[in-house]
Amino acid sequence: QVRPVESGGGLVQAGGSLRLSCTASGRTFSSYAMGWFRQVPGKEREFVAAITWNGGNTYYANSVKGRFTISRDNAQNTVSLQMNSLKPEDTAVYYCAARPNPPSFRSYYTPDYDYWGQGTQVTVSS
Repeated sequence: QVRPVESGGGLVQAGGSLRLSCTASGRTFSSYAMGWFRQVPGKEREFVAAITWNGGNTYYANSVKGRFTISRDNAQNTVSLQMNSLKPEDTAVYYCAARPNPPSFRSYYTPDYDYWGQGTQVTVSS
């Protein structure tokens, strides 16, 4: 079992950058795939990025590809999301999530993760 806790959200102007971090307690962090999702009021939670247990593969939503980078440090039990060239439409609450053994690469994109953080607000002003 892991407990993700996000940090690093805030207010930034369009074109700026933010780095989100997620620290997950638990001795088995390195065995979990990790993902970032985001949600705005009245809309479904949306996939942003994900990374395999060893960092060997990463997955991105088309809307953030080329602007966001996900990475992890298993020694520190952390996963990060570097967000560059931010746009107002990136405004949302960002959630970190963990799941063990995704059965396929498609599984990374769906919100069927086992453990979720409380979320951190990202606001991009125009």
